[in-house]
Amino acid sequence: MSIAASIHEKLLFFNRFMTAPKQIGSVVPSSRFLCAKMIQSAPWHTIESVAELGPGTGVITEYIRKSKTDSTKVLLFEKEPLLRNQLAQRFPEFACYPDAGKLEEAVRSEGIDRLDCVLSGLPFFNFSPRVREELLHQIHLSLKPGGLFIAFQYSLQMRGLLSEHFELEALRFVPFNVPPAFVYVCRKQ
Repeated sequence: MSIAASIHEKLLFFNRFMTAPKQIGSVVPSSRFLCAKMIQSAPWHTIESVAELGPGTGVITEYIRKSKTDSTKVLLFEKEPLLRNQLAQRFPEFACYPDAGKLEEAVRSEGIDRLDCVLSGLPFFNFSPRVREELLHQIHLSLKPGGLFIAFQYSLQMRGLLSEHFELEALRFVPFNVPPAFVYVCRKQ
């Protein structure tokens, strides 16, 4: 990515954060260190279908593009219309949807039985308890048994709730991110 494109991406992300801070969650896109930690947590050679929730400007999406196999089906869920439209233009080979709350419905409409993996940058703790529970329910329904849910958060506040829905296999700290982040690697039982 060129320097001008990188600056544009950061300004766009900051603008969207100022417009809807509870939906965006951070003032800048994820660092390359956080993206790498998210991507390294998945066995890409076995993943046939994956969803990314809250891709924002697509920094992790670009890592998905480079890591997936040729046959991997990718679904993106971005609520913010401007960001979603830009994602659809930048990643035309991936299906884009506006509402992660309808994850299972989208998975079925794509002809996918169950997902192998869900990656998430959604700021869960910014959401109401009802919205958090509904999103986690949708993720759980959409994953195949043994499927992975990999999410980054800026605190440990979601640890208990995630442990109620999934087996927490790993919790990785990424200090080189603004703000520093935790990557939760969870598995559906």
